Amino acid sequence: MQESKTKIIFFGTADFAVPVLGALVKAGYYIVAVVTTPDKPVGRKQILTPPPIKVAAQKLGLNVLQPSSLKNDPDLKFIIYNLKLDIGVVAAYGKLIPPEIFNLPGHSMVVVHPSLLPKYRGPSPVQTAILNGEKISGATIMKIDEELDHGPIISSENYKISGIDLFPKINAEIWQLGAELLIKTLPDYLSGKIKPRPQDHTQATFTKKFTAEDGEIKPNDTPEQTYNKIRALNPEPGVFIWLEKNGKKISLKILAAEMENGRPKFKRVQLEGGKPMDIKEFLAGHPNFKVNLL
Repeated sequence: MQESKTKIIFFGTADFAVPVLGALVKAGYYIVAVVTTPDKPVGRKQILTPPPIKVAAQKLGLNVLQPSSLKNDPDLKFIIYNLKLDIGVVAAYGKLIPPEIFNLPGHSMVVVHPSLLPKYRGPSPVQTAILNGEKISGATIMKIDEELDHGPIISSENYKISGIDLFPKINAEIWQLGAELLIKTLPDYLSGKIKPRPQDHTQATFTKKFTAEDGEIKPNDTPEQTYNKIRALNPEPGVFIWLEKNGKKISLKILAAEMENGRPKFKRVQLEGGKPMDIKEFLAGHPNFKVNLL
């Protein structure tokens, strides 16, 4: 267990970041504060909902800050400039951190990123790797700089992508790998034993935030592309095909599929406005639908 005198400020928002924070606490690091985004209205009733990392941090008894602006929050500035932090850790925070915040004395801040940088920079590295049919991905610990996922690499570790698992399982396992890699890396990095190495920016690839339109299975998609799309884009933003009934187009969400004889076979679906159901149940109840693409 590390000495609790090692003081860390943690930046995170998504549920992906929870195992990283948990690993730091378990390893004995002193988390001075957890910085996350403000609570947001969620769902049809617009219920004000805290980010997952806030819930996890409060359960651990940690101090939580939710600044709307990193540049202008007095509590954050006090912590950064007065509490002699050893390092900052960033995991799925969702916003760029300005230099006046990340330029801590000493070791600055490190980022846990779920890809083998410089490949798959940006907001959807795991989904994009699955979509592209990658067999190997991984996790990277990098030193933050002013550009997105651009900083020098401190350490990285490979992850073998299963050919059958969906995004949620693969993503959770890569983030867990990243959490474990961080704990293995920090002592040698803080002691100066590990020296960050620049990324080869000529090899950089970039990802985007996927929208509902990206989930459409199209006529020119190969069987492999269709299957990878189902694996990568479920549950969000979702994958769908168009059905036709009485001259009207209706979307059918594809929730699960398996490859059989080189083709994806839909196993679980959800008709627009309906509930999820087994494909056999769906076909039995809707014999008159014409499927535009299968």
